[in-house]
Amino acid sequence: MSETKPVKKVALLTAGGLAPCLSSAIGGLIERYTELYPDIEIICYRGGYKGLLQGDSIPVTEEIRANAATLHLHGGSPIGNSRVKLTNVKDCVKRGLVKEGDDPLKVAAEQLSQDGVDVLHTIGGDDTNTTAADLASFLAENDYDLTVVGLPKTIDNDVFPIAQSLGAWTAAEEGARFFENVVAEHNASPRMLIIHEVMGRNCGWLTAATADAYRKRLDGLDWAEAIGLTAERKDVHAIFIPEMEIDIKAEAARLKAVMDTHDNVNIFISEGAGVENIIKEMESAGEDVPRDAFGHVKLDAVNPGKWFGEQFAEMLGAEKVLVQKSGYFARAAPANADDLRLIKSCTDLAVDCAVVRESGVIGHDEDDRNILRAIDFTRIAGGKPFNIDTPWFEELLESIGQPKGENIAANIEH
Repeated sequence: MSETKPVKKVALLTAGGLAPCLSSAIGGLIERYTELYPDIEIICYRGGYKGLLQGDSIPVTEEIRANAATLHLHGGSPIGNSRVKLTNVKDCVKRGLVKEGDDPLKVAAEQLSQDGVDVLHTIGGDDTNTTAADLASFLAENDYDLTVVGLPKTIDNDVFPIAQSLGAWTAAEEGARFFENVVAEHNASPRMLIIHEVMGRNCGWLTAATADAYRKRLDGLDWAEAIGLTAERKDVHAIFIPEMEIDIKAEAARLKAVMDTHDNVNIFISEGAGVENIIKEMESAGEDVPRDAFGHVKLDAVNPGKWFGEQFAEMLGAEKVLVQKSGYFARAAPANADDLRLIKSCTDLAVDCAVVRESGVIGHDEDDRNILRAIDFTRIAGGKPFNIDTPWFEELLESIGQPKGENIAANIEH
């Protein structure tokens, strides 16, 4: 490691979608710097990389430092997010974030230098941290004396090689709470099919964890079976995730028996499940498939929940189909106790790494005994699949009577 230059000023930004850790992570970083290094100046860029490109920042005053603990009680991000890919020059120009002919990476680097920033803390998911990696690489290659320290935020829990992303535990708990009310809608109509669409573009971890958390909540309830209030009617009857092959006809036959017996069926699906089939249908029909700045399909536009509802409704003889999405409810919640402990350990280490100028993304390294460390940016990648061979998930499927199906993500590497 080269000779360490003292850190005089740090900057924070949050980016990408929301997660139940952003507000708390900001608070944790401010608290730790105030506790150990009160003389280090802190600013926050508004709206993620957008604010960095535009030089739009908030100074962290003594008042903000004194009230940083309040941020642990709230969801969202008080400093705002955006989806900006610094290497997507065309998109940055189109959105007016840089001028024609400018390199967004250079604009960002120059702004950090102009603002006197020694360390940039990025709090976000795989897109945020791969963008941070691009920026860190540019800074190093062009002799900018700046350090980038990332924190892994994503409710999908799908970042290589991070064992547990900040906010994911809370999102699963909140999704379970959400469905606890939604499921009562089965009383409103005979032969009701309820689709609970959970966030998770490529990874089914959140859907699986939400279903598991929901069923544990059911275990704590009392029932009145004689009048029709039964655990079976409120149970999860099927779980569909991107990593697991789905035999729709076989599942329809199994679920029709559930419908005939209990007069309703409840399905948990990942928003990324079945997307390839939906895209093929759209393209065959000559429809455009909308994508974001990172090239991801805009899932709200392709609407997987609606597609699954249409696939199963006729085969199950459903009289009514209800599709409900817990994503925005879950991702904007304040962090729960488990996540608060994880956030605290990560923000403390992030500050330790920052003051010795060690770049990387803070997380438990799955490739090395789950040690908490600053993981080199070059090792960070998105799209980590959920392992459906995980014992708790196998037990979950067995308990609801669903065949596991083939693990179609078993050979994915990063």
